[in-house]
Amino acid sequence: MKGFYETELQIARICIEIAGNDRSIDSADPEIDERDLTVKRLGELKSHLKELQNEKSLRLQKVNSSIKTIHELSVVMSIDFFKTVNEVHPSLSDPSKAQSKSISNDTLARLTSTIHSLQQEKQQRLEKLQGLGRKLIELWDLMDTPADERRLDHVTTLISASVDNVSRLGCLAADVIEQTEVEAERLNVLKASKMKELVFKRQNELEEIYRGVHMDVDSDAARQILISLIESGNVDMSDLLGSMDDQIIKAKEQALSRKDILDRVEKWKFCI
Repeated sequence: MKGFYETELQIARICIEIAGNDRSIDSADPEIDERDLTVKRLGELKSHLKELQNEKSLRLQKVNSSIKTIHELSVVMSIDFFKTVNEVHPSLSDPSKAQSKSISNDTLARLTSTIHSLQQEKQQRLEKLQGLGRKLIELWDLMDTPADERRLDHVTTLISASVDNVSRLGCLAADVIEQTEVEAERLNVLKASKMKELVFKRQNELEEIYRGVHMDVDSDAARQILISLIESGNVDMSDLLGSMDDQIIKAKEQALSRKDILDRVEKWKFCI
């Protein structure tokens, strides 16, 4: 009777854990069928108990693996890990209850759903930061920002990263995204005021190239045209800068071809 009772009690407790109902495990009080107290029947019960123990062990492994995954995702995004797992089931947030964690179907399903939600959030945050990172680089390059002034390089390093490879502590935190958005907005405002300066800087470079090979250039007329374009508001400043960069490249090519001729002229003058 004692063997039957202890075996049935363990079976009842594991069944309650798997079912995940509100009934207390301590209240499990199995009823023994005294009509069959054979060794064969006891063996069958112990075999069933072994199967349930294996099932419990597998479920506990799944729970622990899910908790580990949630912790890793929480660390990357600076999300409150204990609050997250506590919302799934209170037993999961208490380290002292390692062997009494909920292993019910509902808990496993909620853990899976939580992981899916966190993975989606991670993907969305990464994509947002990657977009902001590309915007920062574009603005830095556009305004010739020195390397030592290019802040938030920890964001730009994520541009080519895949979501599975992003694991650095807090790199996808909400405050990091907010900080990056603020910086991008600051640069946008700065861009508007600095673009005019950059356009004339390109124009100076262009004129220097022409002067270096004794090519005539009407600086005043060129600058007046640029001022009219900028003040009209009908030109995209990025496109204008790109166009001027193209002009600079062509001017350098022309200057290089003329330099050979000028060098020959200088040698000819020297000979005379």
